[in-house]
Amino acid sequence: MHAVLELPTAVDDADTARPVDVADGIRAAEPVTDVTGLVEAADAQALAAVAPAATAPSAAEPPAVGTDPHAAPAGDDRQRPGRRLQLRVPRRRAACYLAAALVGAMGLGASTAGDGVAQADGPEPVSHSVSVAEELGIAGGDPSADARAATIRSDAAVLLGEVTASRNAREAEEAAAAEAQAEADRVAAEAAAAAAAEAARPRTVLPVDGARLTSGFGARWGSVHAGIDLAAPMLTPEYAAADGVVLEAGPASGYGNVVYIQHDNGDVTVYGHMEEILVQPGQLVRAGDTIALLGNRGQSTGPHLHFEVVLGGLGGEKVDPVPWLRDRGVSI
Repeated sequence: MHAVLELPTAVDDADTARPVDVADGIRAAEPVTDVTGLVEAADAQALAAVAPAATAPSAAEPPAVGTDPHAAPAGDDRQRPGRRLQLRVPRRRAACYLAAALVGAMGLGASTAGDGVAQADGPEPVSHSVSVAEELGIAGGDPSADARAATIRSDAAVLLGEVTASRNAREAEEAAAAEAQAEADRVAAEAAAAAAAEAARPRTVLPVDGARLTSGFGARWGSVHAGIDLAAPMLTPEYAAADGVVLEAGPASGYGNVVYIQHDNGDVTVYGHMEEILVQPGQLVRAGDTIALLGNRGQSTGPHLHFEVVLGGLGGEKVDPVPWLRDRGVSI
């Protein structure tokens, strides 16, 4: 005898039996959400299908009294001799559940794999702005690199400040040096001009310009005339004959007004009869400086300058002024 496994059949509204379309059952099955519960339900259906065979009387158990020993027990699904033995397979619902479970598991795996493929297809959406520096790899998220960059910028700022300060100080020094040089040049120029003027300045001058000699040195009217007379108009300037220091300046007997000047070699020159004195004792004068205005004061017969030369100081010998002036380059 051969056992034949028959596919479950389904009964439509006309009670007509037809083979079950497994694919239709799978497509009609509800989506699987609880795989464990589905498996447990399938196991329960399978046990319920084979339970009648397990509870049938065994061959060793004697038939009941009054029964035909060759008759099949009531409810016995085994085939009689000459017929095929049919094994009942759980009906449509258990198979559909199992198929739906498989389809659900495959769908879940495909969905997960699809997500993985989708994730692998491209980069995740950027939810924040990305700078050009980050795209080029210039600035990353390394805090130590950012700190080093900040330190470099800070050091650069300090160095630039030092360079600027040094340049400013150098420029200030150069400006000060240029100003000092300009001042030195000015002073040197003035000194040079003064030296040139000093070199050009005469050491001895005639006490009155344009004067006329009216009386010489020597005996006159029964006495000694110890100087020379130089006649000129009133208030004509009178000059220091040479460099020196004023010893006396003021009124004097016979002279009216008198000025005494001592020179560097010790000689003294004397000026008398002036209308006005313009210097004072202790004053330094140079040859050619104006010391008074010509007059007619004292024992005088007209406006003129009485000029004397005393060698070696006030107590020295009075000499003829004409040779003394000539020896120094001045002619009368």
